[in-house]
Amino acid sequence: MEITASARRRTGTRDADGMAVASFVLGLIGLLVMNILFGPAALVLASLALWRGTARRGRAYLGLFLGITDLVVLAVLVGADNTVGWSLS
Repeated sequence: MEITASARRRTGTRDADGMAVASFVLGLIGLLVMNILFGPAALVLASLALWRGTARRGRAYLGLFLGITDLVVLAVLVGADNTVGWSLS
């Protein structure tokens, strides 16, 4: 059974679309918890999705923006407490 080039392109685009959505979701979650982990993951997934030509460019750009925001929030919290961990109390 041979896979045609058009089937490979559809699968690649679908994978890129999934990466765009995943970067958006990870960026949102990263604003609340574990921004040191989810921020860079959102950046990488958004970059890969854009590089692979996703049809969901808006979500990929939002994931990129949220990943950067996660890292900015982390930098502000580290600067305020001089530690990577933080608490609400």
